[in-house]
Amino acid sequence: MTIFHFFNCAILTFGPHAVYYSATPLSEYDTLGTSIKAAVVYLITSLVKVLFVSATFLNVSESDRFDPYQELLKALIGFIDVAGLYFALTQLTHRNISQNHKFQAVGLGWAFADSVLHRLAAPMGLEANANLVLSISLAALGSLMWLRKNKPKTLIPIIYVCAGIVATMPSITSYLRLGLEWHFPKVVGFELFTSLVMAFISWQLYSACQRPSN
Repeated sequence: MTIFHFFNCAILTFGPHAVYYSATPLSEYDTLGTSIKAAVVYLITSLVKVLFVSATFLNVSESDRFDPYQELLKALIGFIDVAGLYFALTQLTHRNISQNHKFQAVGLGWAFADSVLHRLAAPMGLEANANLVLSISLAALGSLMWLRKNKPKTLIPIIYVCAGIVATMPSITSYLRLGLEWHFPKVVGFELFTSLVMAFISWQLYSACQRPSN
């Protein structure tokens, strides 16, 4: 029964990643190498975060009390992920794939590595699904910030605000769980809903930036 439960959790956690890769043009353009490189960058980024946490006064132990100072430090440390994502999008060598496929491949590898490290349990599997959508959304916003040069100036503030919201999502959910004392299913529901909303907004921003300017 334990083995069956493990495989059930694994399918729930990693199944969406495989479905996304096979159901989109990513598999046709052989972007697996890009996803693997992004996953490696994520692992290195996580190591840097661990070293940074150990060098600060951040308390990583579980607590039932919401500490704004600790959460602010977590949010600032969370932006190390943004730096890692920037490196994955702009500095890694990629095969001849379009920008559209690049950010999806990077986001997919990023989300997969995060799921391997943090989310291999049944409720966490649902969180992994939300994290997959948020990671691809953040990669799309990152590609607009760092790779798209001729984007409409009116959309630039919106792109940065949305990226900031996605990047600080762990602190937001921590506040809901500890500060407002939301139960875990409600927090997961919020994550799933927010991931879909941010995916829709990111897609609209990406589509708007793809249109030729007049």
